[in-house]
Amino acid sequence: MRRFGRSLRWALIKAAVAGTTMVALAFLIPLGMMVQQTARDRGFIAAERQAAALGPALAITTDQDAISRALASTDAGAQGRMAVHLLPAPAGTPSRGGPDGPVIGEGRAAAGDVATAAGQGRAFTVAVPGGYALLQPVAVDTGRTAVVEVFVAESDLTRGVSTAWLVLSAVALGLVAISVLVADRMGNRIVASASRLAAAARELGAGNLAVRVPVEGEQVDGSPEELREAGQAFNTMADRVVQLVAAERELAADLSHRLRTPLTVLRLNAASLGDGDAADATRHAVAQLEREVDQIIRSARRAPEDAPAVAVGCDAAEVIRERVGFWSALAEDEGRRWQLAGAERPAPVPVQRGDLAAAVDALLGNVFRHTAVGTAFSVDVLATDRSVIVLVGDAGPGYSDPAAALKRGEGHGGEGSTGLGLDIVRKLAESTGGDLVLGRSAVLGGAETRMRLRTRPEEAAPVRAGRRRTRGALFPK
Repeated sequence: MRRFGRSLRWALIKAAVAGTTMVALAFLIPLGMMVQQTARDRGFIAAERQAAALGPALAITTDQDAISRALASTDAGAQGRMAVHLLPAPAGTPSRGGPDGPVIGEGRAAAGDVATAAGQGRAFTVAVPGGYALLQPVAVDTGRTAVVEVFVAESDLTRGVSTAWLVLSAVALGLVAISVLVADRMGNRIVASASRLAAAARELGAGNLAVRVPVEGEQVDGSPEELREAGQAFNTMADRVVQLVAAERELAADLSHRLRTPLTVLRLNAASLGDGDAADATRHAVAQLEREVDQIIRSARRAPEDAPAVAVGCDAAEVIRERVGFWSALAEDEGRRWQLAGAERPAPVPVQRGDLAAAVDALLGNVFRHTAVGTAFSVDVLATDRSVIVLVGDAGPGYSDPAAALKRGEGHGGEGSTGLGLDIVRKLAESTGGDLVLGRSAVLGGAETRMRLRTRPEEAAPVRAGRRRTRGALFPK
């Protein structure tokens, strides 16, 4: 149950983390790129302002000393990041005096880039070692142009970007953490409702027909509507199961009660048979049948919660000795030879004594019912470390179609048979993890039925040696 709850909560948490992460990345990555582009634009805009600050000075004079003083008065010039390229005037163009073509300040751009900027008459940037250079042409005379160069370092274009990325990452982690907390709180409610439903299903499967799932009240506040509907469907199913079980028990009790009248007549007729082994065996069988019918009626009338606890497990050897002893009287009366082997040592099996006795009676009853009078039979008990095998063989004609014989429990029984004998044996064997196999007896030549009851989950171990056979009173020596 705890593993179920943990797996469901982890599934909800992983779904929340995945969804929140995708949403955060979809918004934060473009936002981070926009911050990076903004920082880059800010650096170039600042450079353009620095270049524009020299425009008035260049428009007044081209004297180098005056321009140097103007450069020093700017932030970029004071840091050695600014220069003025005084290009020579075209031939025949008058100027206001002063040398032509000097570079005032620390220039980094190539002469060709400077000439290109002056010729195009517009500002542009070029890559230089350590960053970029903004080249801004300024008209200083008729037909004469100066180019202001402002150096923009690479660090200026990324200033504040790392901090912005850290802040955005912290925001993303915070959103994921909040989503995990919310998903965990929601998961607690869903897990609690699902766990109650799973626990109720387990209890119902274990036989507790009174279990129900709460669908109203504080215990289900916040539960999803689907789980509440599943709880209501479970309660409806449990009520229906109780009704069906009650109807089945009433039917079993009614059918069993109808057997009392013919049983009473049969008991009176058996009492008038007189003395003799056959008469005693008949009276004993009638008495046992009457006890079984009474037990069925009492069990059917008893409520499931009032049923006494029954210890699961019995000694197969003891049960088989008792049942073979019971059938030996009828075998003696019909002149059947019989033998019992391997039932001297205890052979514990994980089934109830009554169920095993019914299975052995079904196997021996098939021998008496489907073979001619006088046909011999044998019962072998093979005890291993992991299973107990019961072999019932006879000297009759054998199984003409073993596959069809195993389907008798589905309504394919022959004449005079309910078709449930082998089905009862098969279900008992399969309840322990064993099986039922039909074949031919290697000793008697007729049918052989092998019922294997497993006592451990592993495969069967080698059979114990040293089995001693018990012969019936009519078995010839």
